[in-house]
Amino acid sequence: MNEEIRTRIAPSPTGLLHVGTAHTALFNWLFARSKQGKFIMRIEDTDKERSRDEFIDDITDGLIWLGLDWDEGPERGDGYGPYLQSKRFEIYKKYAQELLDNKKAYYCYCTPEELEKERKEQSKNKQAPKYSGRCCNLTESQIAKFKAEGRKPSVRFKVESKQIKFKDLIKGIVEFDTGLFGDFVIMKSDGTPTFMFAGAIDDFLMKISHVIRGEDHLSNTPRQILLDEALNFAIPEYGHLPLILNPDRTKLSKRKNPTSLSEDFIKKGYLPEAMINFLVLMGWSAESGQEFWTLKDLINEFSFDNVGKSPSVFDQKKLDFLNGYYIRKMSIGDLAKIAADFLGKNEMVKDGNKFMVALSLVQERLKNLSEIPEQIEFFFKEPSSYKDIIVPKNGTLEKTKKALVESLKYLEEENDFGRDSLEQLLRAVATKNGFSAGVVLWPIRVALTGKIASPGTFEVLEALGKEESLKRIKKAIEVIK
Repeated sequence: MNEEIRTRIAPSPTGLLHVGTAHTALFNWLFARSKQGKFIMRIEDTDKERSRDEFIDDITDGLIWLGLDWDEGPERGDGYGPYLQSKRFEIYKKYAQELLDNKKAYYCYCTPEELEKERKEQSKNKQAPKYSGRCCNLTESQIAKFKAEGRKPSVRFKVESKQIKFKDLIKGIVEFDTGLFGDFVIMKSDGTPTFMFAGAIDDFLMKISHVIRGEDHLSNTPRQILLDEALNFAIPEYGHLPLILNPDRTKLSKRKNPTSLSEDFIKKGYLPEAMINFLVLMGWSAESGQEFWTLKDLINEFSFDNVGKSPSVFDQKKLDFLNGYYIRKMSIGDLAKIAADFLGKNEMVKDGNKFMVALSLVQERLKNLSEIPEQIEFFFKEPSSYKDIIVPKNGTLEKTKKALVESLKYLEEENDFGRDSLEQLLRAVATKNGFSAGVVLWPIRVALTGKIASPGTFEVLEALGKEESLKRIKKAIEVIK
């Protein structure tokens, strides 16, 4: 085992950065940083047809946004690179040939149709599906016949039947019977390595000390241990994080939940601080029960002793709560800056002072930055339609008209448009007319904002000012006549 702690994240650039990959990256990063070790970025781009440079950019940009820096990766020439698997094919071929030469692997000429037929037969006979080993001892004439047919062979690893036992960092002792596996492919017929083979070789050559990944990879681990043993590689320690599930307890998928870090979270106005806390609390908890962490504090606190074994549920409400907390913690100046950057060319940003006042009104209500335009729209233009919502629940049209007319009369005479004075004034109007406070305050707030949910009546009156407020209330009176 290496003395230096070295972990890695090894995403495939066949799509945008998945929140599950970000979750795994965070746990690898925290473990490496907590042990003064190294965190490595490796891109597993062996799928030539589906891998895209723009997906590599999305993955790296997303991790940088989260604050997860790496010590070695594709953009650097030092260390144990190259860190793009597409540039390491000769390395994989060399080790495949070593296994072939030592009779620990063999060429398999089976076609996909033959393999599918074999699987169906096994299913029909209620047998566990595994490769029969039919190509393990081919004669020279059989090989010549397959070559004449134009068949291109894959390379299969010969599995020795035995028990594989290892201590998982999270799950504890795990044991597998390799006799259930069957011989598995390590090099495809097109010359590309399989995930298991390339990963085992790279982890050894890049001196990865700990492989920390999702529980869905647990069944790959004994196969990679077999490969390590066959190639005389040092075996890393393994840790398998509990799965992240949809609320209905199915595996997290984009069909049911948002999963792209860039499209579903960054572009919708979630903050990296909130996302870090959300991700780490899916599977890990501090003994203190603390929920809000900086990355620096997490490094000091992190331990696999506090990682749970049970799956975590992706709770959107929890993420919204965390994001709202970090938005409320920001100074109005910082919020205005980050909101202006987020909203770009939106017209509301142009009047800086007005934009800051509007933000100060809604800051306590925001769950993410994408809500800002809709939340502050009323501040920049009159509401257009609210006739169906201006009468409060259990109220009447007549009472609403009277409440607006009476309020207007007193507001026109009021010179102090501070929220405290306005509250005293309007509560007095309600008492004088025998109304509950809601009968007066609801229609005024709707007249000013056009919304069922918005900041409070007194705050909105103060922010809009006397002239604009009276104008909107007069319009509301005309609307409901």
